[in-house]
Amino acid sequence: MKYDVIIIGAGIAGLYAAMLLPKTKKVLVINKRETFKCNSFYAQGGVALARDNDDIQPHIEDTLNAGDGLCSSDAVNVLSNNSREVIDDIIERGFDFDKDESGNLLYTKEAAHSCKRILHAGGDATGRYIHHFLLKNNPHAQLSNARVVDLLIKDGECYGVTVLDHRESYNIYARDVIIASGGVGSLYEYHTNAPCISADLQGLSLMKGIELERMEMMQFHPTVYVNSDNAQKMLLTEALRGEGATLEDEDGRRFMFDYDERGELASRDIVSKAIYDYVKKTGSQVYLSMSNFEYHYFMNRFPNIFKYFQDLGYDLPEQRLPISPAFHYAIGGIKTQLNGRVPSIKNLYAVGEVASTQVHGANRLASNSLLEGLVFAKEAVTSILNNKTEKTFLSFDVLNTTMSLRKDKEKKNQLRKIMWEKVSIVRSKSGLNEALEQINALLNEKVGRLLQFRLLTAREIVKSALARDKSIGVHTRVD
Repeated sequence: MKYDVIIIGAGIAGLYAAMLLPKTKKVLVINKRETFKCNSFYAQGGVALARDNDDIQPHIEDTLNAGDGLCSSDAVNVLSNNSREVIDDIIERGFDFDKDESGNLLYTKEAAHSCKRILHAGGDATGRYIHHFLLKNNPHAQLSNARVVDLLIKDGECYGVTVLDHRESYNIYARDVIIASGGVGSLYEYHTNAPCISADLQGLSLMKGIELERMEMMQFHPTVYVNSDNAQKMLLTEALRGEGATLEDEDGRRFMFDYDERGELASRDIVSKAIYDYVKKTGSQVYLSMSNFEYHYFMNRFPNIFKYFQDLGYDLPEQRLPISPAFHYAIGGIKTQLNGRVPSIKNLYAVGEVASTQVHGANRLASNSLLEGLVFAKEAVTSILNNKTEKTFLSFDVLNTTMSLRKDKEKKNQLRKIMWEKVSIVRSKSGLNEALEQINALLNEKVGRLLQFRLLTAREIVKSALARDKSIGVHTRVD
């Protein structure tokens, strides 16, 4: 089986790349589980963009400020300068963002943005709506319920992938491969990610000698509903606070102004650390209060949140919700160039959350993630289409190794506990060294290849966190 392009992952980045690749190209999109089990599907708040030419520089400045000095200015320029173009593109193809009664696009504000510049769809279901639209308009073949377990690389060039499909492994070859497999959520005991987002391709990249960078930069969302037994927690979009929701303790005190003059509208790393610190000092449960919202406006603006909590017995927006931070987004990832290309491997690209373009620096600005997936998918496709070099294919033996063992599930849960307790919102040298020792011990045991992916990625996060001994952005060292 030979293709022009293989895309690993069916989230927004992967599907937008597929949409941009012409029908004359033979393209295969591979996704590990059902198509909706991706982080894009669960994105509530919206997609940020520079509203017009006058807003490009303010959007750049907001992104740089949130990134705490570690953003690549070149990457941020690419993001902002191309933002209107990719949004206009999906609108022209038929996508509908929420509009007012006159047909004007509705913009909202989220934390650390200097103005209203975030578009939304379905109220609080932006990711779901865009994902469904891209999926419906994907003109290419799709292989579902299959996971990539190897990259076919020789002499610094990628020739395709090995997939595990219903317990059978086989090779699929391609001129170019785009990794768009998402983040690392399942490494953590508490997270907002789709259940199958488990750092497979990050770990596989490490096996292949492909560089990961900024892996210490793991972002935790400050407002996540805590009264749930599931590892995947219900996220409460930043747009709630952007439009007036407040954080308060058990006595109704708004404490965020003790930490930042912007209060609830401070960047999410500051809000997450403030909640962590306040709970540690006071022992109080923290709540998200939405009492500032008018009932009918809230029901129409945030219909999915309203329905979800109505089914749980809550009367929103009157009742407040108990919240806590949880892991949300991997800022670091596979090191790429601005066109998405992995610099050490020919014909290999990475886009979306799996990649590190350094566009987010030390802290991602709210709602820049969907935008990043769209913009850098376009850059990667442009690079692929502009490359006219002929490719001679090589043949590879099919990988023959144990994918999983009976005890791997227990060890996965052990890893998730280690990462949550020692490598989460606040970190210490002693805790990180303990985590490193425990992860190395697990790697020295007999484990399946799929668990090995997770362990290698987790170890890289810990090593990166140890190497950066100063606090910056989402990375907080208490020592």
